[in-house]
Amino acid sequence: MTSVLVVDDQAVFRAGLGMLLDTAPGVRVAGLAADGADAVRQAARLRPEVILMDIRMPGMSGIAATEQILAQAGEPVPKVIMLTTFDLDVYVYAALRAGASGFLLKEEEPERIIAAIGVVAAGDMLFAPPVVRRMVEAYATRLGQAEKTPADLSRLTCRETEVLRLVGRGLPNSEIAVRLAISEATVKTHLNRVMTKLALSSRAQCVVVAYETRLVVPNAGESAPRP
Repeated sequence: MTSVLVVDDQAVFRAGLGMLLDTAPGVRVAGLAADGADAVRQAARLRPEVILMDIRMPGMSGIAATEQILAQAGEPVPKVIMLTTFDLDVYVYAALRAGASGFLLKEEEPERIIAAIGVVAAGDMLFAPPVVRRMVEAYATRLGQAEKTPADLSRLTCRETEVLRLVGRGLPNSEIAVRLAISEATVKTHLNRVMTKLALSSRAQCVVVAYETRLVVPNAGESAPRP
């Protein structure tokens, strides 16, 4: 049973989504929050496994709330799915940087939202890796320079750097293992060390860092990996 916290400043949408999820198999609504600050408080108290987070809210935004929740969370770290009516690259990029594991528009079919909860609860990103890569490329190319100082990759070993590069290109662990002639378990170990050394909380953030540090260069000519 996956526990879920629903965060949205629109009372009707928040209550409706909560009622919908309460009827979904394998899902338990742990709580409802009306804004970002309330989400931070309830996440700390309820420790939900998945948080459905609105982006635009009065006061603390969903992205700021996500950053704070993930920074303060103990193990296991909750998975955050951003919900918005704004299908803009800037929001997707900001959500990934904040550590979100998924991004959905509010007009998605209920089945899609329910399925997304299962996807991120299992530890995966909501998007297929090539889709994430295209979104990051599109915005990073326009950005010109990172909003924050790029991560220091000098702390990584050569193998960890290579794993980060392949994650940034969108390859799943199974393909990374084949390319590097190591086991999937070893790939996971290297990736966990990368995340620890760079203070990252999700695979999505690894993708962003790979682009921000130009470890992966947009449109560099390498063929897209399979989803």
